[in-house]
This record gives sequence, C-alpha cells and structure tokens, in this order.
Amino acid sequence: MSDLKTVLDHIEGSRDEIIQVQGELTGRVALGPDNGGSGEHEKTAYIRGLLEALGPDRIQEIHAPDERADGGYRPNLIAMWKGKQESPTVWVLSHSDVVPPGDLSLWDSDPYTVKVEGDRIVGRGVEDNQHGFVSSYLALKCILDSGQDLERPVGLVVVADEETGSRYGLAYVLAHYRELFSPRDLIIVPDAGNEDGAMIEVAEKSMLWLRFTVTGRQCHASTPDKGKNSLSGAARAILALEQLADRFDLSDPLFSPPRSTFAPTKKEANVPNINTIPGKDVFYMDCRVLPQYPVAQIISASREIAGRVAEQTGLQVDVDVAQCQEAAPPTSVEALVVTELAKAIKAVTGREGRPMGIGGGTVAAFFREHGLPAAVWSTCPDTAHQPNEFCRISDVITDAKIFACVYQGRRP
Repeated sequence: MSDLKTVLDHIEGSRDEIIQVQGELTGRVALGPDNGGSGEHEKTAYIRGLLEALGPDRIQEIHAPDERADGGYRPNLIAMWKGKQESPTVWVLSHSDVVPPGDLSLWDSDPYTVKVEGDRIVGRGVEDNQHGFVSSYLALKCILDSGQDLERPVGLVVVADEETGSRYGLAYVLAHYRELFSPRDLIIVPDAGNEDGAMIEVAEKSMLWLRFTVTGRQCHASTPDKGKNSLSGAARAILALEQLADRFDLSDPLFSPPRSTFAPTKKEANVPNINTIPGKDVFYMDCRVLPQYPVAQIISASREIAGRVAEQTGLQVDVDVAQCQEAAPPTSVEALVVTELAKAIKAVTGREGRPMGIGGGTVAAFFREHGLPAAVWSTCPDTAHQPNEFCRISDVITDAKIFACVYQGRRP
C-alpha cells in the first residue's frame, strides 16, 4: 500500500472527527461588529489550538485594529509547515466569520448547534466557510498522523471579516504581510464551488451596484395631473435600462452565465398610503460585468439612458454608484495551482477539472490584485447564507483527499 493510499484511507474514516470539529466551530459564534457580533476571537482561538497540535514551524496571529470588536482587534491566523521541497508553498485560505442566521422560524434546529442527518451536517457556517477549513486541516492532519513528511510546504490561513468586506481580514493581511506569498505559490480559496467539485474558479466579473433616484412631485392620487409620478418614472427607467444588455453584449465562455448581467433588484419604500402620488422613488440595479468592459462605460451608459427618461417624463433621474469593484486580473488556466488542482480532482473523483469564471465575488480577488494567482474551489451544495445551511460529510472527505494529493504533489 502506497504512503498516499494510507493517508486517503485515514481520511475516509474521519466521519466522527468531521462532525466533532464542525460542532465545535459552529458553537463558537463568529459574527463581526457589522453583523451584530463582537468578532471572531473564540473561534480563532479554538482553531489555533487545533493547528498548534500539528506542530507548525510557524504560527502567528495578525491583529487588525477594530475598536468595535473585543480587545479592539479582529484576529487573523497563519500557520506554516515546512516540506521536503523549498517551494512553492500550498496556501489554503478560509474565513472564520459567519453571517447571522436570519429568521429563526425558517430553521428546523438551533443554527449554532449542529444537527447530523445522514450525510448532512446542518448549522450556520458549516459550509461557509467551515467546510473549507475542515477539509484542508483534515488532509494535513492525516498526512502528519501517518508519520509521513510533507512534500510541499503548506500554509493555512484563517481570516476575519470576509462576510463584510475583508478590510480587517485578507486585505489587512496582504497590506502588512504580502511577503509571505509568492506568485509561484499554489493559493487555494475553498469558499465557492459546485456539487461535483469540478469547477475551478479562476476569474470574476466586475461588480457594480447602481442607485437610481427618481424625483417628481407628490400630490393626491385623485388629482394626478397636479403631480409628477416618480413611480411611473422608475418603471420606465427600469424598462429602458434593459438596453444595457444589448449594448454590452460580448460573450465569454469562461463565465457562467457567459454574458454581462444587469438586474434591477431592491426598491426603497415611497409613500405609505395608496391615495398619494409618490414624488420620490429609489431603486437599485446589480450589474455583473465581463472584465472586457470598463465599469466606467456601464456607469456612463446608465446615466445616458436615465437622462433620456428624465427628458421624456419631466422627472429628475439621478444615478449614483452604491458599490463598485472592478474585476481583478484572472488567474491563468495554465497556472500551477489550476493544473495541480485539476490533476488531484481527476485522481480522486475521475472528473475533469473545469477552469471557469463566475459572477459572484470572492476574497481571491485580493490575491489576484496583488499579482498572486489563486483558485477558488470546493465541492459543495451551495447552501451558504440560507436557513438550514448544510454541508455533506462525503464532500468534506473528498475535498480533504484532493488537498492531500496537492500537498504531496502525488496521485494515489
């Protein structure tokens, strides 16, 4: 029996350990101040204990100052193990914070106490992002517990604040400890994926949120000619903005969907009663834009369309940027992290790894902006942020096997 086969067999028998660690993590509620919590301290301390037990060559907490949090900081954790090879290092980055459970009536159990249902573990955070941490940790633990040496250096990073912008998480780590990472390294972010585990995310669209404020004149609904109906103007603007899809119609098969998308979403409340013509309406549009288009072009076109609606209706239509994040440079499909992940996925599952782009945003963008190729990958049912969030134990086991192959640079 090969050394790697011994490790994979050890991982296969780790069901009880996965449940136990997931339970401990879930019970240590890690909500940032923006989500009504005090930070990720208790959860990070527990994770530190797990990693210290594996004898890292370096372990360090990086405190990002945040006066709203316990102790005035947000905890980020880095642990490193040397390998037989000097480089490249395999880095796996997970995040400790979670989102609130939301409406508790929609949960079938306590969100912060795991419930096991066959192959499923249910609880807030079990997928987002404890799955990623547990699988990457388990792979390392099983290699070391088997008495084997690591072939490649391995670094595990657990950051705070991913759910609310990463200012106190990865952005802070890269601003102050950029020298830890090299463009030669294999950087994996197990914070998104698909159910068959074959998608390797290498690119993201630009994200643009636009706010449209339509201003008219309020009046009694029985005399509508005395006013200017902002709701009618908002409706006309929403329909006119469908032109964006025709104007920015490039297609890129790397992405799913392969085109830019322009979706009207939130609408703020206007008048509280039915018999009043509203004088002000505010709505928003979520734009996910292919990297081929500068975001400034979308903003300019939106203002042009809004201006035409204003001219036609006699209303005022203002366009503001609510949030904007330009797409980071993509990770090459030929980058070592992509090719090594694809080989490991093939070896463990028999599936062909597929480099793809997505419309969502992940913290991998921070790495890419620093010239560090990163791949986002995991096997997951995509239940993040939902009531009754769950992960599959079998998926955690599969991902741990894939991590083990990448750590060792070998196939079973």
